[in-house]
Amino acid sequence: MSSKLVPSNPSEVMVIRKVTENITTLSVPFWRFSRIKVGGRGTLVRLSNGTVAVFSPVALTPEVQETVASMGELKYIAALDLEHHIFVGAWHAQYPNAKVIGPEGLPEKRTKQKNEDVPFATVFNAKDKATTSIDADFDADFDYEYVDGHASKELVFHYKPDGALIEADLMFNLPATEQFSKTGESANTGFLTKLFCSINRTDGAALGQQRFIWYLTGSANRPSFQESIRRINGWNFDKIIPCHGDVIETDAKGIFEKVFKWHLEGKKAKTT
Repeated sequence: MSSKLVPSNPSEVMVIRKVTENITTLSVPFWRFSRIKVGGRGTLVRLSNGTVAVFSPVALTPEVQETVASMGELKYIAALDLEHHIFVGAWHAQYPNAKVIGPEGLPEKRTKQKNEDVPFATVFNAKDKATTSIDADFDADFDYEYVDGHASKELVFHYKPDGALIEADLMFNLPATEQFSKTGESANTGFLTKLFCSINRTDGAALGQQRFIWYLTGSANRPSFQESIRRINGWNFDKIIPCHGDVIETDAKGIFEKVFKWHLEGKKAKTT
C-alpha cells in the first residue's frame, strides 16, 4: 500500500532543510488515498544533551542517514499518530537503541498489518497520559500532549528551546508547496487536491479548517479534544511544523488560535 502513497525515488524528491540550528525537516511528496497531494514531513530535533529525536519518520535515505550522523546519536523515534508509522520499522532497524514512542492502539495496529516488530518504549493512553513521561533528558526539552480526542490519536510535541510545535494531523497548512517542490509538478492540481487544500488552509479566516476539525477530526470526544487544545495553546511557541503542508515560521501562535478558535472558546461560532 505504501508504494501508492509515497515516492519511489525519495532521494531525488526529498527536501532536507534546517529550520533552526537544532531542527531539520525532511519534506517529501505524499498522496492521501493515493490521490490527494498532502505532502509528508519528518522532523529531526537535536536535544540539549546532543542526542537526536525523529518525529513522523519518512524514508531513511542515505542523505537522511548522513544528516542524522551530523546532528548526533539518534535516541528517539516518535510515531505521532495511528497513521504516521510506515517507516518506524526501518528507522528502528538502523537505530536499534532508539526509544520508540507512539499512541495507544498503534502496536496492535502494526501487529495486525504484519509490519516490522518494534519494541515501544513509551505508549501514551488516555487514562495515564497526565503522568506518562519519556525520560529526564527528553522531558527537559519538550512539552507534549496526547490528544486522545482526535480521530487519529495525536501526539503533539513542543520543542521548548526553539519554540517549535511539531504535529502530524492536528492541523494542516496546505497546499504542500515545499513537499512537492522537487517533483516538477504543482502541489495544488487535481480536483480532490484542490478541494482538500481549499478546506485545510490557514490563511484568511480559516473557516474551512475550523469546520473540518470541529465536525470531523475533533468530534469523537470533543471535551477531551478541547482540553488538549487549551493545554497546547498554553505553550510558548512561534513556529508550527506540520506533517502536511508548509512550515509556519512566524506568528504560529496566532494562526493556531485562529484555527482552533471554536475549541478554545468551547463553542462553534453562531455566524457559520
